[in-house]
Amino acid sequence: MMRGAVRAVVSAVVVTAALAGCSSSSGGGDTAGKGDEVPSKAAESPAAAKAATLGGPGSACELPVTFELAPDWEPQPVDVDPASEFAALGQRGSTTLVCEIDAKPAGNIGFLHVWQGKGSGTTPRAALEDFLAADGSASEPSYAATGAGSAAVVEVTYTVTSVLLDGPQTARAFAVATPEGPVLVHLGGLDSQEHEEMLPAYELAKRTVKPA
Repeated sequence: MMRGAVRAVVSAVVVTAALAGCSSSSGGGDTAGKGDEVPSKAAESPAAAKAATLGGPGSACELPVTFELAPDWEPQPVDVDPASEFAALGQRGSTTLVCEIDAKPAGNIGFLHVWQGKGSGTTPRAALEDFLAADGSASEPSYAATGAGSAAVVEVTYTVTSVLLDGPQTARAFAVATPEGPVLVHLGGLDSQEHEEMLPAYELAKRTVKPA
């Protein structure tokens, strides 16, 4: 029953955001139930098939970074209207939502969300800390850094708690610095099972991210 309640809330947020100017052309949100017609999960992992690259000029979401996209995940740019009364849905801390990558065509319910910060001097760690500080449901963050120079990636794994959830759930985000400001890629999920099933797509993005 709680899964249904969360699904309804997520759906309402997505629709409201679209009407308010936090829009994409994906035409849907986290609205499909496990019993609805959702494509079967791919038999092969995201790394097993040749992945498309997202982020460069001419891609669905033009970003200051590029990374590989898992098969069947559908990216759409998000345009946040700062004048909208619901603009806060597309703002978290100092970052703005710029792209959402829908897992539903791949058989899951959830998104990878890409957020863009401001200030070339903001470190990935500082961007993540600000991102979590703006989320009142986040706790127990654990940070880890990999790579060096322009390829340096900082990741945070944390716990999300809410009365709408069945229990504490894990969420993840990684950040990289760019001359245009930090870029964050976030993975949540409808529940812990969905989060784990979507994790390979997130890991693929983290492993392949680089400046555009």
